[in-house]
Amino acid sequence: MLALHVDDVPTTEIGPGILLRELPGPAPFTFWVVDFEPGSRWPGVDVHETVGEGYFVAEGEVIEGDLRHGPGTYVLLEQGSSHRPRSETGARVFGYNHPAG
Repeated sequence: MLALHVDDVPTTEIGPGILLRELPGPAPFTFWVVDFEPGSRWPGVDVHETVGEGYFVAEGEVIEGDLRHGPGTYVLLEQGSSHRPRSETGARVFGYNHPAG
């Protein structure tokens, strides 16, 4: 068993106001937490050429195009999709990437 506090996991800055924390988990999945500061936007279009992605909005609000996803929302992006999330309020999302298929 492994238990850790997410805030103790080292961060990587993805872009201004966006921090990534990579979480341990079974391959071939990758698990992560992303924190958006208010007014932040993913630095470019996130294209899912070879993997899909799912994320759960734990706090705040994430905006994808014209759609707003608040706390408790689960978003699934299939292989071949793309998106550029942003947040006006700030947000914390827990997510994973999964292999195609």
